[in-house]
Amino acid sequence: MITIDRIDHVVLTVRSIAATCEFYQRVLGMEAVTFAGGRTALSFGRQKFNLHEAGHEFEPKADRPAPGSADFCLITNVRLADVVAHLEHEHVTIIEGPVERTGAIGRLLSVYFRDPDLNLVEVSNYLD
Repeated sequence: MITIDRIDHVVLTVRSIAATCEFYQRVLGMEAVTFAGGRTALSFGRQKFNLHEAGHEFEPKADRPAPGSADFCLITNVRLADVVAHLEHEHVTIIEGPVERTGAIGRLLSVYFRDPDLNLVEVSNYLD
């Protein structure tokens, strides 16, 4: 029987690697890293987003990679009120929240916003 421990990385297909890196570094404190022949990723915690520029994806890839097709939740230890204040300071429009949701291991308090490619980003705190 196979069991999975965690997600290592997810690939985001983006219109502009530079714009994506700038946004995620400024808004969410991720670190842009270069790996494997000049590829770019956004590193955070024990995982990363590998970035593929639309039209220049690396093989193998998803069947229909497209900017704006991702919808994901990120967990932070920063109080959600402070997250909201930071997003407002960075002129990021909150499209929903704070609102209660259910995460992988319990109840969440979440806010939702979009990145430059219009991916839906959820940032959350666990309530339990």
